[in-house]
Amino acid sequence: QMIREFITFAIVAIARDVVIVCGILLVMLTTNVPLTLVILIFLPVLFVFAYKWSVRSRTIYTSVREEVSSVNARLAEDFNGVRVVQAFAREDYNYRRFHDGDNREVLNSNLQATFVLASFFPLLELLSGLTLFGLVLVGGLLVLSYGLTAGVLVAFVLYIEQIYGPIRDLAQRWSVVQIALASGEHVFRLLDEPIEISDKPDAIELPRGKGRVEFADVSFSYDKKTAVLHQINLSVQPGQKVAFVGDTGAGKSSMIKLLMRFYDVTEGAVKIDGYDVRDVTQKSLRGQTGIVLQETHLFGGSIMDNIRAGRQGATDGEVIAAAKAIGADEFISPLAEGYQTYISKGASILSVGQRQLLAFARALVADPPILILDEATSNIDTHTEILIQRAINTLLAGRTSFIIAHRLSTITSADLIVVMDHGHIVEQGTHLELLALRGRYYRLYTMAYKGEVQGSEAEIVF
Repeated sequence: QMIREFITFAIVAIARDVVIVCGILLVMLTTNVPLTLVILIFLPVLFVFAYKWSVRSRTIYTSVREEVSSVNARLAEDFNGVRVVQAFAREDYNYRRFHDGDNREVLNSNLQATFVLASFFPLLELLSGLTLFGLVLVGGLLVLSYGLTAGVLVAFVLYIEQIYGPIRDLAQRWSVVQIALASGEHVFRLLDEPIEISDKPDAIELPRGKGRVEFADVSFSYDKKTAVLHQINLSVQPGQKVAFVGDTGAGKSSMIKLLMRFYDVTEGAVKIDGYDVRDVTQKSLRGQTGIVLQETHLFGGSIMDNIRAGRQGATDGEVIAAAKAIGADEFISPLAEGYQTYISKGASILSVGQRQLLAFARALVADPPILILDEATSNIDTHTEILIQRAINTLLAGRTSFIIAHRLSTITSADLIVVMDHGHIVEQGTHLELLALRGRYYRLYTMAYKGEVQGSEAEIVF
């Protein structure tokens, strides 16, 4: 908004004022050089002060924009988390934090900026008065001793008023320039932020393959200092169902992020059907993978469009077939407008389980050779779980799948269970093989099984 105001109004006004000032000086030079020199003596003083003032004001206006950004971010956070604020009775605390903290800082920054801006104009008036004094003094002597006409002197007095008018306007416009420059720093700071993950210049399209995945000596760190994965070696055959098991922070989700190339490995390589994921385009890579997350994001639009988000070219028939295979058709069809029912952002008309079913249908209609379920069944109620379990085999049939889940039923049916601990693979095998080892998986499974028997879902997070 500030940049737009600068471009729309300030640039035109500044150009106009500069033309007027230059035009008046040119007329004055052609009329009388000595009197013009009197005026030019004071202009450098004005420009030096204006420069120093602009440097100071730029710093202050940058601080103002920082404070405004901070208070806007805090307000957005409070509004988005309003239910939590209400639930913990934080209204008074948040109001005081806003009124006495963030908003007070904005006020103080603006007062400081206003003071700096206001200090410029008195000095400008002082310079204008000194210029007029010098002009009358020199001009009077020229009129008395050197035959300068009184009309020329009066004309120069009027020129002073005409030239300082645009200069005052330039000073006011200059404040807009400083605000725009400060705002521009914010904009370009974002635009100039380097893209961490980008395609190589010679990146190729990943052809649709069978879904063979390999983690070859993979190590990874988010901050380039603390490793979260250490020398991971894992080979997954096409069509295998792989479950990751481990405590929170073991590295399960990091494995998925590397596979999707949301991050690049620190060492080693992640390969799909023999292709290093860094050597292919991100679009083609993610076209080979489908993912269902714990929190389902639905876009404003129809249910049909939200399911079709998995593959834009899918026909209505394919969307409906996917919904039926998953079991979502049971709650979609009874709706007044069926698949054309509009859901707004947040999809408040749908339950958590129903939103999750739509995410499964979205993944199915995409028809990827590799499917990822990241805590995808944790928010589903018992009835919906029955629907999911009924459709899960359809969803995973013929696909390589990676699963992070709480529920024992999802874990135990996997072809390969990978047990992780602090970024290392400590055990891997089938459910029965790992139980026979009586190691870490056996302890986790036993504790989780006891929790489910007692009526609660696994207390130990897989």
